[in-house]
Amino acid sequence: MPTPRENLLRTLRRQGFDQVPLDCGGFCASQVEAFSARFGHTDIVGYFNSPFRGVGIPQEKMWTDARALYPREELPADADVDAFGVGHSHQPNCYHMTRMHHPLRGEDVTVDELRNYPLPRPTADAEARLRSEVARHHANGLATMAGMACTVWEISWYLRSMEDLMADMITGDERATVHLDRLTANSVERIRVAARAGCDIVQLGDDIGMQHTIMMSLELWRTWLKPRLAAIIRAGREIKPDLLFFYHSCGYVLPFLDDLVEVGVDVLNPVQPECMPFDEVLKKVGGRMSFWGTLGTQSTLPFGKPEDVKQVIWDNLRRCGPQGGLVIAPTHVVEPEVPWANLLAMKEACETFRL
Repeated sequence: MPTPRENLLRTLRRQGFDQVPLDCGGFCASQVEAFSARFGHTDIVGYFNSPFRGVGIPQEKMWTDARALYPREELPADADVDAFGVGHSHQPNCYHMTRMHHPLRGEDVTVDELRNYPLPRPTADAEARLRSEVARHHANGLATMAGMACTVWEISWYLRSMEDLMADMITGDERATVHLDRLTANSVERIRVAARAGCDIVQLGDDIGMQHTIMMSLELWRTWLKPRLAAIIRAGREIKPDLLFFYHSCGYVLPFLDDLVEVGVDVLNPVQPECMPFDEVLKKVGGRMSFWGTLGTQSTLPFGKPEDVKQVIWDNLRRCGPQGGLVIAPTHVVEPEVPWANLLAMKEACETFRL
């Protein structure tokens, strides 16, 4: 019997599977509280028998005073500031969305400001710490996925603002080149740490889709983002040739799929059924890419019945066939509206599936 790690990696390489891999997804705070009240603990991934564990690449911020990063804006007193210096103000009744504050926003931001902005760096002991964590999970039969979402595009616009970065890209402004190159180099540095530490999968991702259309033209993406994504993937594979690359983008991304395969993406997430039918995705890249998600958090998971949840899962697994290529997961955060019966049905559907 293969370990959960071995089974997951075989599935993602479309080499068959013995058990259906399940990723229970991230639970919002109220769902975590409800789970804890039900079971007396918060080991959600353990309960759902997740075959992998997410691991982080330790980084240190290179600034000391967050407010000094904002010469053009006064940060709210209660804003949280991440290692990149991006400010986040929490909004009432929002479970995982924040109002962002962009330290490099503004038409008067200079090339030198972009070039000298203090980006975080992996800590001196990052590789040793990550290698130890990876070894511990491997010893328990679990795969590891290094988190590097917001790889180039998203973290770049978090810093610069989407409006200003889009304008820079569309007009060919030097500021776009300097800024995107620096963020690409930052991701290359991190991915080398993950590869040397022995991670199985790296989670890349930049949202480039919206609900019913793409966020930018294919031409713009190919000019500015595709070569930088390719460079990051290449840097990881130069160290660890069998490293698997998981790419996250919410929304409609069908036009990008051939290009994502071309640069070396192995796994697409989350494949939102409300945005693009799974049949169309399979028709375009089935056999060349695997998938992680497909269980809609705008539709079936919160509003369907348990039998609907099971049927969607079984139908999608049958579409992929005996070679595998699908990890079942919610397509976004498990929100308060999702009933426990549907989460239990998700688990049972994976445990009882037979071709």
